[in-house]
Amino acid sequence: MPVIVKKFKYNAFILNLMVKDFHHFKGNELSRSEKIQRKVVELILESKIPDKKRESSIVWELKHSSGCCQVGRILAQKRNLDIEIAEIVCILHDIYVIVEGKYEEHGKRGAKIAKEMLEGSGEFSQEEIDLITEAVAHHSEKHVYTDKPYVELVKDVDVFDCSLYENAKGFYLLHKPKDVYKEYVKRIRNVRKELGLNENDIFREKIE
Repeated sequence: MPVIVKKFKYNAFILNLMVKDFHHFKGNELSRSEKIQRKVVELILESKIPDKKRESSIVWELKHSSGCCQVGRILAQKRNLDIEIAEIVCILHDIYVIVEGKYEEHGKRGAKIAKEMLEGSGEFSQEEIDLITEAVAHHSEKHVYTDKPYVELVKDVDVFDCSLYENAKGFYLLHKPKDVYKEYVKRIRNVRKELGLNENDIFREKIE
């Protein structure tokens, strides 16, 4: 065997020892957060509630929960928060809608489901469970401002992710009280400023 081939194989062997390959959410080597993320996706994909009986859609829940998880990671880094806790809060914030297909009181009702999932995993402390479920329970209160960093994070993440879709503005104008709509706009503008984006492009405009 040529020396160069032997050297290549040796370097590849050393690299495999030093670098861990990405699992693509397969197998049993997922982190505790990744296990929760995978469970949420599985709940969406395996749901027996069809779109006609849902207030949104299965596709929307998949896109929105995943989008919020990603945005949550970014904002957590900007705010020096625990990235793992942030992504779990964000992936679970609409868990009641995912499971039941309804939005009424979905924050508080979802917190109960989130608590069961986290406790059932056996991988979270009571302090962590309380922190996560509190944020899930209050994420819909966009017009309320608190000193709870994860509660405020998921509120901001929720509205920002939605603002990236066409016609989000129309939905908010049609379904939210005027004063609450203004708070949504305020939150979106603040997040855009925080991320260095144009503060005036609040909502994605429809592309003709």
